Amino acid sequence: MQYSVWPNMKYPTDEVLELARWLDDGRWQGMWFADHYMPNTGSADIDDGPAHECWALLPAVAAVTNKLRLGPLVAPTSIHHPALLANRAVTIDHLSHGRFVLGLGAGWQINEHVAYGIDLGTARERVDRFSEAIQIVRSLLDTPRTTFHGEVYSINDAPCEPSPVQTHLPILVGTGGNRMLKITARHADEWNTWGHPEVAIERLGALHEACDAVGRPRTEIRTSVQVVLYLGEDERATAVMNGPLAPRAVTGSAQRLIDTLGAYAEAGFDDFIVPDWVLGRDAAERRNGLDRLWNEVLSHV
Repeated sequence: MQYSVWPNMKYPTDEVLELARWLDDGRWQGMWFADHYMPNTGSADIDDGPAHECWALLPAVAAVTNKLRLGPLVAPTSIHHPALLANRAVTIDHLSHGRFVLGLGAGWQINEHVAYGIDLGTARERVDRFSEAIQIVRSLLDTPRTTFHGEVYSINDAPCEPSPVQTHLPILVGTGGNRMLKITARHADEWNTWGHPEVAIERLGALHEACDAVGRPRTEIRTSVQVVLYLGEDERATAVMNGPLAPRAVTGSAQRLIDTLGAYAEAGFDDFIVPDWVLGRDAAERRNGLDRLWNEVLSHV
């Protein structure tokens, strides 16, 4: 497996750029950013916590790095028009000299949609909209002109110039739902999911079934997964496992973390993404945490 890092959207911008430079040393494959406008509350309640806008950060990270793949994890089509997504992706692909991955999702966070007056819609409506959006984006990235008339979008002889640097700019879909997996199997190049090994591996099996159903070779879709990792059995580990991240976290000894990552690798996942949110209280401590994870866990899987 390869490894990437997912910093918190609340970090100061100077810290994010310094982290990007630090990660660009050849060990790490990529750097991902959440595409949200506020912290999630699980409801319509507003959270005033800081949340830097990822589409403003991504070009800056592209400009200060040379190796890292980068992209949103993931951009909700409930908020972003497909033409905007395609044109942004092409420009950042040029800034990064061909290192951009366009992460897409259907949208889910209630409070940001309510606060900004953006219609989230029902689950069915979100997936319907996503199905049209990903087809439009793929066509804009790959063909000189795009025409598409659906229930949600109408695109008329639209260009998207210049073309991406990459011959085929990859689209990643972040999802776990069965209908979204079918769309992923038809149109995406990469897939991302959350979950402990038993959860993630079950969803990987569902993706493979979706690939089989549409006649897509399973190996054509690159797969990535994440849980929050914390190396140690101290007070911070206890706080993580008693907090809101507990259902998506693994803490403990180096061997326990190696075994967890080994299960993902054995199942066939290509990448593991490390959220660095619990690794320290400041930038230096978090970098030390990433170094320790690399030296004691990741490099041994």
